[in-house]
Formats: sequence, structure tokens, C-alpha cells
Amino acid sequence: MPDSMIEQLQQDMECEGLLECFHGLKQLDKDVFQALVDTDEALTVDEIAAAVDRERSTAYRSVQRLLQAGFIQKEQINYDQGGYYHVYRPTDPSKIADNMQRLLNDWYAKMGQLIQEFESKYDQTESSVPSVES
Repeated sequence: MPDSMIEQLQQDMECEGLLECFHGLKQLDKDVFQALVDTDEALTVDEIAAAVDRERSTAYRSVQRLLQAGFIQKEQINYDQGGYYHVYRPTDPSKIADNMQRLLNDWYAKMGQLIQEFESKYDQTESSVPSVES
């Protein structure tokens, strides 16, 4: 991942790069998300693990990152005789996009504030610079 903003702007980026850029998601997280998008049904962690060919604990950690980022939703399914299990499905892409837009707007406002602080701190106006009389 590029270090500076200039490097980020100069690189070719695909929409999946937003997952990494905004939320620091890993390739496995992208694979898990894609597996959930590719199916019409909600999946258990075991089914997700099989779909991405990883161990259950590894898939579970990825599911937790995706839940925290708001990319997937968890639903509890109750057994008739008691007990329950969870299934996961992708969040509506328009909701994810709205969230990323909000994050971008917040970031943009924060950067604007920092730029203003920089300008105020380092502004060398005539009133702050001693004048040289000849």
C-alpha cells in the first residue's frame, strides 16, 4: 500500500481497493465478502470457511472484521427444540457506499481543518514578521 496521498492518487485503484483503503480489510476479507455476494442464501461460518478454503477460526476472524466494517449482517436462526446459530449475508451495497461516502466526507472535513491549522501556524504575514526600515 502506498505511503503518501500522492502515491495513492497516482496508483491504479479498483473498487475493491476501497475495502482496503477505507477499512484496512485484507484479501481474505474481500474473498469472504465475495463468497457471500455470490450466493443467494445466508451462510454459516462453516460454509464461509469452506467457500474460501480456510479454517473455521480464520474465517470467523474475517467475518468479525466485515461485521465491524458494516459490510455484512448477522442473523440469528433459532432451532425449534432450543438453541440457535448465526448466518451472515452481505449488507446492501448502497448502504455500504453511503457509509464510505460519509467516512470520506468526515475525512475531507478533518483534512480541511488540519490545512487551516497549518496555514494559521505557519502564516508569515506582515504583522508577524518584523519590518526592515531603511
